[in-house]
Amino acid sequence: MRVVVADASPINYLLLIDCVDLLRVLYTRIVIPHEVFAELTADGAPPQNASWIRTHPAWIEVQAVPVEVPLRFEINESDLDAGELAAIRIALADADSLLLIDETAGRAVASRLGVANTGTLGVLLAGARAGLVDLQASLHKLRATNFRISQSLIDKLLSEAL
Repeated sequence: MRVVVADASPINYLLLIDCVDLLRVLYTRIVIPHEVFAELTADGAPPQNASWIRTHPAWIEVQAVPVEVPLRFEINESDLDAGELAAIRIALADADSLLLIDETAGRAVASRLGVANTGTLGVLLAGARAGLVDLQASLHKLRATNFRISQSLIDKLLSEAL
């Protein structure tokens, strides 16, 4: 079974737009590092999201980063926050993992390391293709948050969902 590891951002935004159950339906089980749990419950996190993650459902597994998983080449760790770095390290522990991450720097590092990755938009697109979510309505809700997305990317996603 494929291990799906999540950074904070996809969980945060999917919670904000009431689409977090897509993770359970599409992937069955999500692993998050302790660092991501800490980000999602930190002061300043949306209170409803912090409350949800504190009492997270059984399909979310909070895990420690395996100490035996170093990054395979030098990166500037200051480009990544603790959650991103921990999520990448957990994903590296399994060759068949999928990393859910939105941040450009984190996705670039994951790709350079050979870790398959997608983000909030990829989850929404997969959900739309499976008939689980109205992509246009979900993207409209997402734009109402502080998630940055251009109209051209919205148009591209809507055309890909068909």
